[in-house]
Amino acid sequence: MQTAVLKKRIWGWFFFDWASQPYHTLLVTFIFGPYFAAVATQHFMGTGLPEDAADARAQSLWSLGLTVSGLVVGLGAPILGALADAAGRRMPWIVVFSALCVLGAGSLWWVLPDGSNLAFGIIAFGVGFIGVEYALIFTNAQLPSLGPTKDIGKISGSGFAFGYLGGLISLAIMLALFLEGESGTTIFGLAPAFGLDPEAREGTRFVGPLAAIWFAAFMIPYFLWVREEQALRKRAPVVESLRHLLHRLHTLPRRPSLASFLGGSMLYRDGLNGLYAFGGTYAVLVLNWEITRVGIFGIIGLISAAAMCWIGGGVDRRIGPKPVITFCIAALVVVCVTIMSVRPDSIFGLNVAAFCGSPSTICQELPHIVFMACGALIGGFGGILQAASRTLMVRHTDPDTATEAFGLYGLAGRATSFLAPLLIGIVTALSGSVALGVTPIIALFATGAVLLKWTDPNGDRAEK
Repeated sequence: MQTAVLKKRIWGWFFFDWASQPYHTLLVTFIFGPYFAAVATQHFMGTGLPEDAADARAQSLWSLGLTVSGLVVGLGAPILGALADAAGRRMPWIVVFSALCVLGAGSLWWVLPDGSNLAFGIIAFGVGFIGVEYALIFTNAQLPSLGPTKDIGKISGSGFAFGYLGGLISLAIMLALFLEGESGTTIFGLAPAFGLDPEAREGTRFVGPLAAIWFAAFMIPYFLWVREEQALRKRAPVVESLRHLLHRLHTLPRRPSLASFLGGSMLYRDGLNGLYAFGGTYAVLVLNWEITRVGIFGIIGLISAAAMCWIGGGVDRRIGPKPVITFCIAALVVVCVTIMSVRPDSIFGLNVAAFCGSPSTICQELPHIVFMACGALIGGFGGILQAASRTLMVRHTDPDTATEAFGLYGLAGRATSFLAPLLIGIVTALSGSVALGVTPIIALFATGAVLLKWTDPNGDRAEK
């Protein structure tokens, strides 16, 4: 039975997900990403490029930012993990990278709607992204200490559910009080709060400071309730820890279950990150949505994610993480195929007006409704997939070197982070279709699922 102290520690650990989720929800997927794409498109059209070419240039620039920041995280993660394990402490690293997240997110206020400082926007976004992702590695490494192995799946899933709830509330606040639509008001017909100027897109630009303030405020319960584990391990020289890391990488083929899992998760998580990173921009470019509608799309996805992660955590506890992962990948492949078929006036090549028999409002909205439903499924199954993957990693982790292990997990999650945006760009350019650009994501999901064949569902360490 959990003690009161351990329960408080678990809830404190949940608050990292609550604090950090808005960076992904507000900045990566639903608000800043689509805003950046729209601003970049208008900027490039102003230089004389036709709209299709400007869309491609904007998507390439956003992809470049995600790729570079993802590579920095992936390549540095295992090294930082080894250094933290050597020092025997994780909290100082979490403090430093939390500050980096706040700095990067807050700086996005200065990304202007005239497109004059797009490079600054990419750099500021990357700084915050690196901060939040590095902090995640160190907090993930605390997961094995939160309970016995049989309970880790439920704890991991509940953490993701709590985080998605935080993302949902932050997105609702953004839509209700700040994000201006074409009319210059929020979805409730209000002027942006604090007297922000809709003409200068200050309501939309406030998304950066909001994410920064949210992160700083809700990390307080984390730092109050999650204390450093006593004597993580005996301090070791840095050189020795790095040598141990190199040895682990060298001997990884001798652990086929771990190698299979890291390889498979590297690909299917890259596919999932591709869905998250391009979902909002896809809606803007293909379905011509304005950012307010993308925000509503996000709310639906987050409600689904919070509910399904909580349910998925219970399923994970009952049957284990590997079957959960396999099912979620299959479901997301079906969702991707559906997304590829959605156009403003058709689904799976069928004209919705002809299909319905009348040009009614419902028929006109049907493709948008289907895309909204896909967003709900992406949020739900994507959240479960991440939570179950974290659980399966714990089953392959020695608690004494958990930070190093989750550094490798971070490396696996980011080492190929360039693949999804690169392949999406190539396929889009060759096909001339933004919709067909989704096909590499399907390939990444499918290949990742195949590699899991050699993963032991119980991991490759002794049960603790």
